[in-house]
Amino acid sequence: MARSDRLTTSVDAVLVRMRALDAALPERDGIAVFNRVYLAVTEAVDREVDAGRFPDAEAAVMLDVRFAERYLTVAEGISAPACWRPLLQFRRHPGVRPLQFALAGINAHIGHDLALAVVDACRALGCEPADLEDEYDHVGDLLVTLEERIREDLMPGPDLLQIADPLTHLLGAWSLERARDAAWSAARALWALRGLPDLAEECGRRLDTAAGFAGRMLLTPLPD
Repeated sequence: MARSDRLTTSVDAVLVRMRALDAALPERDGIAVFNRVYLAVTEAVDREVDAGRFPDAEAAVMLDVRFAERYLTVAEGISAPACWRPLLQFRRHPGVRPLQFALAGINAHIGHDLALAVVDACRALGCEPADLEDEYDHVGDLLVTLEERIREDLMPGPDLLQIADPLTHLLGAWSLERARDAAWSAARALWALRGLPDLAEECGRRLDTAAGFAGRMLLTPLPD
């Protein structure tokens, strides 16, 4: 796999920025809720890299960093694609539960940012998406494990979450596995369209819009 440039940052640098956000934001803030989730994911990736569990550690770090940078530009107020705007708008709404904030952030980050991050990483490393598939799948496995933990930590107790609770229906309408599969297909499509920038840009906008629509549904304020 050819390497066309060197890493411009590191997972450690990403972790420093996420921890700074964790310290600065109010605990109940929607971005803070997602940031805690993402910090746990990134710490897990860092441990896997240090333990040598990725087939290509440099590719894994590049993908992880390019992915995280897209979130950090939002959290640090640099830019806000449409997919993140519902979370920014509702981040302090008292009728939105922490689990909704976490899933809305995951939806925006995977539904839009992940495909673009794969393309970013391929350009930086001088490779094809297929060369990153093992790293992509390994990170995806970590995300599935952490999503289960997120639901356990943030889900109301069984006495509060009844079958008629609107949150039950919201949770059933979104799937991390489906989102990951769609992101991989989108990344391959964007890479194939790299020689057609107008079409690639349109595809990216449609990803952004679709993720934003799903995020708005996930953040529907619910009664106590």
